[in-house]
Amino acid sequence: MTEPLLTLDRLTVEFPDPHRRGARMRAVDDVSLTLQAGEILGLVGESGSGKTTLGKTLLRLCAPRSGRILLRGTDISHLAEGALRPHRRQMQMVFQDPLSSFNPRQTIGAALAVPLRLHRLCPPDRIAAAVESLLADVGLPKDFSRRFPHQLSGGQLQRAAIGRALVLSPALIVADEAVSKLDVSVRAQILNLLRRVHAEKGLSLLFITHDLHVARFLCHRIAVMRRGRLVEIGPTARLFAAPEHAYTKALLGTVAPV
Repeated sequence: MTEPLLTLDRLTVEFPDPHRRGARMRAVDDVSLTLQAGEILGLVGESGSGKTTLGKTLLRLCAPRSGRILLRGTDISHLAEGALRPHRRQMQMVFQDPLSSFNPRQTIGAALAVPLRLHRLCPPDRIAAAVESLLADVGLPKDFSRRFPHQLSGGQLQRAAIGRALVLSPALIVADEAVSKLDVSVRAQILNLLRRVHAEKGLSLLFITHDLHVARFLCHRIAVMRRGRLVEIGPTARLFAAPEHAYTKALLGTVAPV
């Protein structure tokens, strides 16, 4: 077994409790897991289970109180911003609401061009062609580069968001409820796109969802969270066939057998 791409070692995240002065709320409680290179790991649980906080923390969008985040063996959990910057290129995020993640005054092409310019990934005269290539990779026509976010449908915007996440050729994408706001037919298209991108690029995917049907379709393994704790993790087929934790059994009780 090769070294995991990502290791979370006893990770804990706390926030101030808005209802009790001086108190803290534990959103993620002593979570340990690994993600292998090229793996799709599903992170499932009900609203408030801590799964989104965990995803943001491993990207260092939230600060951990304790524990370690190892990216290819390097502990990034408490690195200063300057030291963290080279590692950020390896990790990207696709958000639940793509419209709110784009600048409404910026065209889709301009949004995709920003990281190309900031990281000097191609000469200025090649940026337009690179943007067109990214759009093609996610199934969007090249003329979409001239459109503004409000001119795209939800599914088209999520394709553009996935294209933006791919700009820096990351090793890991965290997708946070990336299909939950889409209707069923468009949801299937985006899931198939994620499958294809995963296969073609060889990247890893942490797929955060409350929908067990979606996790079953897409993920190699599934981790189940409840009240900030990881209660069960295992291969998708095993977890559906023989869940071990009572909470997992309760979640699966809402899923019709296939």
